Amino acid sequence: MDDNEDSTIRTWSSDSYRHPKSTSTRRYLISFLVGIAIVYMLFFVRLPYFIFMPGTAEVIKPMVTIPKSSDSEKGAFMLTTVRVADANVVNYLIGLVHPYEEIQPKTSVLRKGESEQEYSQRQEYVMLTSQASAIQAAYTKAKIPFHINHEGVMVLQTLPGLAGEKVLKPGDVLLKAGEKEIKVAQDLLDSLKEKKAGEAVEITFSRNKTEQKATLTLGLLPGQEGDTSRQRAGIGVVPADMRSVKADQADQQVSIKAGEIGGPSAGLMFSLEIYDQLLPEDISKGYRIAGTGTIETDGTVGPIGGIQHKIIAADKEGAEYFFAPKDMTYQDGTKIQNYSDAVARANQIKSKMKIVEIGTMDDAIKFLEALPPK
Repeated sequence: MDDNEDSTIRTWSSDSYRHPKSTSTRRYLISFLVGIAIVYMLFFVRLPYFIFMPGTAEVIKPMVTIPKSSDSEKGAFMLTTVRVADANVVNYLIGLVHPYEEIQPKTSVLRKGESEQEYSQRQEYVMLTSQASAIQAAYTKAKIPFHINHEGVMVLQTLPGLAGEKVLKPGDVLLKAGEKEIKVAQDLLDSLKEKKAGEAVEITFSRNKTEQKATLTLGLLPGQEGDTSRQRAGIGVVPADMRSVKADQADQQVSIKAGEIGGPSAGLMFSLEIYDQLLPEDISKGYRIAGTGTIETDGTVGPIGGIQHKIIAADKEGAEYFFAPKDMTYQDGTKIQNYSDAVARANQIKSKMKIVEIGTMDDAIKFLEALPPK
């Protein structure tokens, strides 16, 4: 009996140690997997929102090159940016309580049917057109002779279900349709207006500065199915004209390299930097001047978004003055209060910057002319 009892006890003892160890291992594994899942959901699952926050205030002078530059600038003109982040659960919750962050649904930023890649391409395109407008406005103000070159048509967006979606990408530049050169978007429309859905056309285009060709079958453009009186065939792209502004004299030619900064809102500040480099005197007067605003070729300054974030960025970089587009009220009653919002945020953060309301490039220049040299 003693031997049997001993044997029974040893067997039970062995089982009792194996079971809790196995259970513990499973618990640790399950806890680990649950933890991984929680971390993934908190940080890597993207929500349908963008979070806007203060970006940077960057000195423009290194971005602008003119062979015959005066190089007299003692102060600095600075463009300002807004940082945009995809929302995850963590930064969404932070954004709800952070006083200087703003949450917007992606649908309020993206156009109908526009992907995020296409949005980024559109921002790059409007930055390029803004730079061209800034150069033209500065040349006009400085009385520099110039001419406009049309350099093809950029693809901003492709339409689903049509041939362009399969072959072309946002950022491609269309050069020819058949044998017809495409200088402006109307050239593309003219080359296709007599064609019908099902016909083919050879498109010559440039991608990353490499010329390519592809044969695309035309399809019926959206919104025209069943309307036989207005049926129009196309390749299914949203085109945008590419242009450059060229000085008649090569040593006055402006080139801009702004890196990955996108959007049109640096137009005003680019025009002031270019104008300053074209003049023998320094219009900055030694001050650090930040600002924002779109620019038209005639020097008109337009409103932008996110100015409250740009005020914070400029204040952090020690700007003494900030040029803000004037408050505007449109015919439909819509108000955009860039200047008022800028003043409110500057007061909120107790900034020492002076906010200056600007409606045109001339307004900015007149203000600078009235400043005493520093």
